[in-house]
Amino acid sequence: MLRPFPSPDATMGDARTAAARPLLALDTSTSVGGVAIGDGSVLLAEVTLGRPARHSEALLPAIEYALASAGCRRTDIGGIVVGAGPGSFTGVRIAAATAKAFVHAWSVPLHAWSSLAMVAAGCGQRGRRLVPMFDARRGEVYAACYRLATDGLGTLLPPFAAPIEELLERVQPEDALFVGEGAVLHADRIQARGGTVAAGPASLPRPAALLWLAARQPDAGQVARPSVWEPGYVRASGAQRIRGA
Repeated sequence: MLRPFPSPDATMGDARTAAARPLLALDTSTSVGGVAIGDGSVLLAEVTLGRPARHSEALLPAIEYALASAGCRRTDIGGIVVGAGPGSFTGVRIAAATAKAFVHAWSVPLHAWSSLAMVAAGCGQRGRRLVPMFDARRGEVYAACYRLATDGLGTLLPPFAAPIEELLERVQPEDALFVGEGAVLHADRIQARGGTVAAGPASLPRPAALLWLAARQPDAGQVARPSVWEPGYVRASGAQRIRGA
């Protein structure tokens, strides 16, 4: 069954920009991964992946299932949109490698958006400052700050990694909406500083939001050279930091 594209907030579907061919979106940056197919105005299929340890096993079957559910063949897909991190290093690499492989095999363009931007766009809250957060472990979070409008997402602070207290100093939580698994994890601290935490579906990553971003701001996410593109890890992996110490 077709659903309004792509957010739980139905008002996000009011600006329609139909693409000639549907796009395939995928993200495995966090514990909840997913796949979506849409044409810029209608979400044709969306599949959610749980259990992050199995993202590498589940992603390809999920793509095949989404294609079948959408009634699409691989040759119908007009491009790939990938969540480019930050997040789990392994998860970010899984989505990035899969996206690049499909772009090469299917001869289609690649679009890449921060996975934090995906969560901000997916929450559907226009006008106010949005602070998506992922748990970066070791007492840190990945975060950014955006403002959502009908025609796209404006960046107020690009993705960065920082301890939670440093993040709260940089963002100034009053009147901001914090979303994502990192926001839920640190809800007490955020609320103590005057911020609001969105729980439930509003904080879940939805690859359908990548389709929304690609439809409204195609140039912003276009990857000129997919073969050499790398995702936005924001900081070095734990192993890299240990080697560099």
